[in-house]
Amino acid sequence: HVDSPHTRSSSYKLAYQDKEFILRDELRPVRLQLELLKPELILQENHIESTVVIYGSSRIPKPETAKSQLVSAEAEYRKNKNDDALKQKVNIARRALANSKYYEEARKLGGLISSNTGKDMLVVVTGGGPGIMEAANRGAHEAGIPSIGMNIVLPFEQAPNPYITPELTFQFHYFAVRKMHLLMRAKALVAFPGGYGTLDELFETLTLVQTQKVNAIPILLFGRGFWERVINFNALVEEGTISPKDLDLFQFVETAEDAWEIISQVDAS
Repeated sequence: HVDSPHTRSSSYKLAYQDKEFILRDELRPVRLQLELLKPELILQENHIESTVVIYGSSRIPKPETAKSQLVSAEAEYRKNKNDDALKQKVNIARRALANSKYYEEARKLGGLISSNTGKDMLVVVTGGGPGIMEAANRGAHEAGIPSIGMNIVLPFEQAPNPYITPELTFQFHYFAVRKMHLLMRAKALVAFPGGYGTLDELFETLTLVQTQKVNAIPILLFGRGFWERVINFNALVEEGTISPKDLDLFQFVETAEDAWEIISQVDAS
């Protein structure tokens, strides 16, 4: 290797080894293609053709964590009952404990899907984070079956949950490519209670099915009480912004067994 001003110049670097070049705005189409291709090739190599995508809040804790957080919040509030922020913290902790039942249901569903279909049939895929995503991956892990996690680079730290199969753990920069991969092999979708991210993923899927951009799949909303409180679907019909038949694009379920009964009918081939 000749060391000279010429060989040290950034212009001399091979294009694919030049990080600054790869990260230029003009190279965004190339980065998009690479981000689409890498998971695609790995999933093909692992013979994964059919998935069940499970969405839900990263903030819904496991029951034991929720109980501990509530005890801690109540102890803080007892010391200063004039603090509105602490009062709100207690209320949020109580809701988290009530919602922790969804963690257990997602865990159970991940296990049901995985243990009943096997490695090369329906594979659980999540966004790879904590909360509901962790629970679904955990259920698959406890069944001894691989599952997929598709993480996203965020301003705040988010590590993959420990229950994803390491070889099927992916990281994305682009939300659009991540959402595309979450849906590309999906034979069913289950949306547990969640926030903006879950709503974004759910409504994008509903729109894709409504506009026939993707084949219709079972779209299951877990917990009717939550969903009807958060979204007034009937009001959308009354306002004329969706058709009555659009309400048939999804259905409510209350238990992992309810969800599995529907999912088990899909053609995984």
